Amino acid sequence: MDYETKIYPHIGGYGRYNRIVVIFSWFPNFAVMLNLFCDVFYTLIPDSYHCKPDPQLLPSAFLLSNFSRQGYLNFTIPWVNGSGLSHCELFKYSTNVSEFSVNVPKERVSCTKGWEYAQAAGLQSNFVTEWDLVCSNYWKIPLQHICFMTGWILGYILLGTLCDWLGRRRAFLISVSLSSLLGVAVCVSNSAVVFLLLRLSQGAMLAGVFVSSYIARLELCDPTHRLMVAMVSGFFAVCAELLLPGVAVLCRDWPVLQAVATLPLLLLLSYWCCASVFPESPRWLLATAQIPQVKRSLQDFSTRNGVCLRDEIYPGETLLSEIDVAYGEDCQPRYHSVLELRQTRVIWRNCLILSFTLFIGTGIQYCFTRNLHTYSTNFYFSYFLRVFTGALGCIFLCFSVNHFGRRGILLLCAIITGLSSLLLLALTQYLHGGLVLVLSVVGLLSSQALAMLSAFFASEVMPTVVRGGCLGLVLAAGCVGMAASSVMELQNNGGYFLHHVIFASFAVLSVLCIMLLPESKRKPLPDSLKDGESQRRPPLFLSRGDRDNLPLLCTRPGVSEYNPDNYSRLVSATRRMLTKDTLPYKIAVPAHPPLLSAGGGLGQENGALREEIS
Repeated sequence: MDYETKIYPHIGGYGRYNRIVVIFSWFPNFAVMLNLFCDVFYTLIPDSYHCKPDPQLLPSAFLLSNFSRQGYLNFTIPWVNGSGLSHCELFKYSTNVSEFSVNVPKERVSCTKGWEYAQAAGLQSNFVTEWDLVCSNYWKIPLQHICFMTGWILGYILLGTLCDWLGRRRAFLISVSLSSLLGVAVCVSNSAVVFLLLRLSQGAMLAGVFVSSYIARLELCDPTHRLMVAMVSGFFAVCAELLLPGVAVLCRDWPVLQAVATLPLLLLLSYWCCASVFPESPRWLLATAQIPQVKRSLQDFSTRNGVCLRDEIYPGETLLSEIDVAYGEDCQPRYHSVLELRQTRVIWRNCLILSFTLFIGTGIQYCFTRNLHTYSTNFYFSYFLRVFTGALGCIFLCFSVNHFGRRGILLLCAIITGLSSLLLLALTQYLHGGLVLVLSVVGLLSSQALAMLSAFFASEVMPTVVRGGCLGLVLAAGCVGMAASSVMELQNNGGYFLHHVIFASFAVLSVLCIMLLPESKRKPLPDSLKDGESQRRPPLFLSRGDRDNLPLLCTRPGVSEYNPDNYSRLVSATRRMLTKDTLPYKIAVPAHPPLLSAGGGLGQENGALREEIS
């Protein structure tokens, strides 16, 4: 049955209860983004740090009382032009030196007593300062981010598939429970290796929370409200990013910040007890043919939306009977997985293209933010500028996508992203610093809008039976793009130019790929694989509808009086009426047997006739 036209209006449409459930589905997005962007503060290297002076490397005749604090540091730590005190080296003197001048023979050695750090942005201690991840241990910082993103990739793929097998609600509750437990474990981690493993596992569970709530929210909306509901969830993410620096300043230490970020996840555990605030998606139940469950879910939604949906034989109230007729009484649930995409053509193509555009949108942001660092080295400048461009991207999508269509705005974002990247590649050394900043901001804005719209577009064109797995694949591709920046940092930005060239080329190539996508504006969500395969891309150029219509040959089809919907209602109502114990009329049954039985009466009549003849 067509859920969008035959079922959704009869249970109240986008009624009061649907709106309440959507509101409660926004809070998981806030909790997930708060934990995601905490990683920025955990791995932030302080602006100033140097080795701790080692008295064993100084001459035996050295007296600390003869030097000021700065003079003592200048005597023990090499000075690097342009950056101040060396981050990773100390001076080592001979033990018999008695003259303390600049020309005293000395050698440079690595730090032996650890490091002294200035306060990092927001936090006094973080993952870097806790385990001295600088100098020769610097590679562990991008490795931590790569592990964190690897967890998100695995979570999107595995838990997205779990959404199609167990349902949106069960996958959400499992992910929330495990992510809360792992968040508490991260607070008490005592080594860098344990921290890496716990963050990887928590990232996988956070991905499950995000994808399950995203899908459940989308499947409760009608076509006119889908975009706005998705963009409001984006504003919840922006709010989490805006609040995070202030929360970090108040927390001061990274275990306290981790505990505060885990608190919203613990509050989401209340969804276990309150099933009404995050119910199972009736669209998914119907698409997988779980008839008893979908009937209970539809009755619950209709009651809470103030619509009467009883199983009686009155007009407009035969929905449940029609479901029985359409699916039968012995219908077994049918579950699907993303492995079935190998047998499809359109769905697989759409999934591949949108994965490609999301990969570009997340991966190329590193190129634009790196140009922001050349304009200002202040951490908060680039951080808040990226947050504000994300908010502007949400606003831009709210006002443009429903008017111009998903495919058109996605194409526009890809073009602007590619042009900004190419201009920065070719003209950065010739342009004024302000113009470089403008191009970087425009590119950052368009790339964030490209990423958000790619995820939303994928959730609309993927069928309900595999929506979790397909959206998980698309979002996993976006995490690969985010991890690409850490790969560059792992190589000390040695391949940055090649990274920028590759992503700029990909952005130009995506313009051609986007033209193969269908348009989902004001269209119902596809539920089955057949619905997903039937989606076709609109023509590139609009043509006149009456170009081939000749007036003399134009015929109008006759209007048929047969209506299949009315016929199915008549059949279901008649069947229900005949199976009722209390009928509106009573059939009279004679209490005494008939005068002539079926066999004996006929024999007596034939015998009397023979006697008369004789």
